Amino acid sequence: MKSVVVDKIASVTQARGLGHELRISEDIPCEEGVILVVEVLTNKSTYNQLELTSGRMAKVAKGDIVAGALGHRKALFGYSGHVPDAVKPGDVIQMLNIGGVLGICDSVNADKGRPFDCRVLGVVLQFPYLGERIGVPARIGYKPLDLEATLETRDVPVVALAGTCMEAGKTAAACAIIARMRHRGLAVHAFKATGVSLRRDVLAMEDAGARKSMIFTDFGVGTTTAKVGPALTRTMLSEMSQGAPDVIVFELGDGLLGTYGVEAILSAADIRSAITALVLSANDPVAAWGGVKLLRERFGIEPATVTGPATDNQVGVDIIADQMGVSAFNAITSGAALGDRVIVAAGLDARFPIKPMTE
Repeated sequence: MKSVVVDKIASVTQARGLGHELRISEDIPCEEGVILVVEVLTNKSTYNQLELTSGRMAKVAKGDIVAGALGHRKALFGYSGHVPDAVKPGDVIQMLNIGGVLGICDSVNADKGRPFDCRVLGVVLQFPYLGERIGVPARIGYKPLDLEATLETRDVPVVALAGTCMEAGKTAAACAIIARMRHRGLAVHAFKATGVSLRRDVLAMEDAGARKSMIFTDFGVGTTTAKVGPALTRTMLSEMSQGAPDVIVFELGDGLLGTYGVEAILSAADIRSAITALVLSANDPVAAWGGVKLLRERFGIEPATVTGPATDNQVGVDIIADQMGVSAFNAITSGAALGDRVIVAAGLDARFPIKPMTE
């Protein structure tokens, strides 16, 4: 065991409340979620920031000492990588995302360049036994996920946002919907159910007006999969239904066809039954057509509306309405109308009517 001073603490570790002076060990359990200290070995001009536990973004540079966590990633528009079979001090691994997930990079997205190479220094130790200096490897999350978790929404309406792929505008739509809901007097709780650990999206939902938020990382999961996705969704729906919210809004990161567990979640009958309204974000009209078709035919879900870049002008809005029979609203230019449509679809319009403007 030795002491090390870290320069940056990645947001994936937030639940541990780490300080900048840490105790580390060379005896590293090579498992997802284990918190490591690494030294950054390279510089980058793109995709070169790290989300800190404060939510701020900090530029990463060669020589930085960083606390992150082992994990995997399979991203269409980012890096893909896996957890190594074993890891020891001196090994070189990569930073797979800006939330601080660390692993062996398998595939690179040209727009983002090579990931940061990082030399492993050791595993972070925590000391759970009062009065004893017995350190155990630190892991992410406030509490472990119960894979047998049951679902209880307490009859709170639930709005889900799913996308045709990454970067389809899901978070922007969620924020527009939440902001409109708050303007109409609703108390909103929000969470992100799938993806790779990054708190930026739930922080944006809080900024938009969500009273309470959560992310899958809170339950010790750095990257979601089909195995854990349904249990995470059940757990967070149950947690978010507490405190008497008027509505729960949650985002399914990645796309309807992907590796993060969206399909498994929407295939679960109890979760589908709990979803009051689903919003589809699509990059273009063909993606919107395929997404609507998947939702209807594979999952038996009728989308409440479509948003995303496919609705960036009236041409896309008209194509979606004409070809698919679904309303479409752009989250940026028609955020209030999008929110109003979702409020109606969730059955909340009568309880929270639009208030007339006062002079």
